[in-house]
Amino acid sequence: DPVSPSRLRHSSMGGTQSLALPLGKGPQHVGCTDVMVGHTQQGLFLRLFYPCLLQAGAEQPLWMPRYEYCQGLAEFSQHSQSCWARLLSITLGSCRVPVSWNGPFKPHSSGYPLIIFSHGLGAFRTLYSSICLELASWGFVVAALEHRDHSASATYLCTAEAGREEWIPYLGVPQGQKEFYFRNKQVHQRAEECVRALRLFKDISSGQPVLNSLQHDFELSVLKGSLDLSKVSVMGHSFGGVTAVLALVKEPSFRCAVALDAWMYPLENILYPEVPKPVLFINTEKFQTPESIAKMKRLSSRNRQTKIITILGSVHQSQTDFTFLTGKLLSHIFRARGTLDPYKCLEITSQAALAFLQRHLNLQEEFDRWDNLLEGIGDSVIPEAPFSHSNL
Repeated sequence: DPVSPSRLRHSSMGGTQSLALPLGKGPQHVGCTDVMVGHTQQGLFLRLFYPCLLQAGAEQPLWMPRYEYCQGLAEFSQHSQSCWARLLSITLGSCRVPVSWNGPFKPHSSGYPLIIFSHGLGAFRTLYSSICLELASWGFVVAALEHRDHSASATYLCTAEAGREEWIPYLGVPQGQKEFYFRNKQVHQRAEECVRALRLFKDISSGQPVLNSLQHDFELSVLKGSLDLSKVSVMGHSFGGVTAVLALVKEPSFRCAVALDAWMYPLENILYPEVPKPVLFINTEKFQTPESIAKMKRLSSRNRQTKIITILGSVHQSQTDFTFLTGKLLSHIFRARGTLDPYKCLEITSQAALAFLQRHLNLQEEFDRWDNLLEGIGDSVIPEAPFSHSNL
C-alpha cells in the first residue's frame, strides 16, 4: 500500500518522527527505476532517479527492496542475524520511496545534468533515496550505484542463465590482512564502477541499445537526447565520499565531486596531488578525525574551489535515510540522529550541493542563492571542521 500523504508530513515544530521519507522540494516530479546491465560482476547495478511526468495513482517502490538486504544489514551491524533481520523487516519492510516507480520520463531538450552516486560501507542503492530524489526534483538525473566490491550489505547479479541470481555478500577485512590494503583495493573498484556508469549513459545517449536484465517497464532509450553529458558530477557518502574523490582522478568527464562525510582513510597519499577538480566536503559534526580533515585540507590548499563545511548537530547517519525511517529504539542502536532536525540537515546538504553544482557545471538555475553555505555561513553550518568533536 503506497504511503499515505499524512505519513509524509511532519510537524511545523520540527524533529517529530514521521517514519517516512520526505518528498522532494524541487519543481519536478520524480520517477525511479532499477537498472542492471551485464551478467557478471563486471556489469552494473543502479537505481535511477529522474524528473518524470505526473501520473495519477503511480506505484511507489519499497525502500527495502528484498528481505536479503535486511539480513545483510543485520550481519553488517553484527547483531544476531535472524532476530535483527526480522526486526528490520517488520519496522522498515513496508516503507516506500515517495517517487513514481517506472514513471514516464519527462524529456528535456537541453538535457539534464547527471550525478553518479556512491553508497557507504554496508549500504545499498536505496539507502540515500532522500538526497537522490531531492536532487532529481531540482532537475538532475541521479544514478545511485550498488557496488559489487563486497562493501554493500548485500547485492546480487542476474546470471546469463534465465531467472538465476547470484548474491554478493558483505565482507569485512579478512583476518591477518591490513585494513588499508583491503579498503584501498575496494575504493579503486568502486571508482571504476562510477566511471563505467558514466560510460553506460554515454552509450544510451549515443543510441546504442542497452539491455536492462531486470526487464522493467522502462525503456532506457527514452533518456537519449535528454542528458547533458558535458555536465556530470560524482557524489557519495562515507566510503562513497572518498570513492567520488578518486573518480575525479580516473575520469576527466567528471567536473566536480560532492563528498558527504567522506571516509578519507582508504585513499593512498600519492593520489591527493592528482585530484584535478573541485570537491565539496559536507561533513557531520561527530564523525571526522584530524587525519581525515588534514587530507581534505590538502585538496583545498591546492584548489581554491574545493570547500569544506560542517553541519552542526548532525551525526554520520544524518546523511542517510535511516535518520527519517528509524523510531527511538532503532535510532539509538544505529546512532541515526543528531540534535539537528533531520529535515533541516537534508535541506542544508541539498542546498549546498545544488549551489556547488551550479557553479561547477555552469547551470542556468538560481541555486547560487545558497552560495553562502559553501563558505560555511548559515544556521547550523560552519566552515571547515571542529576537531574537538571527533569520536572516532
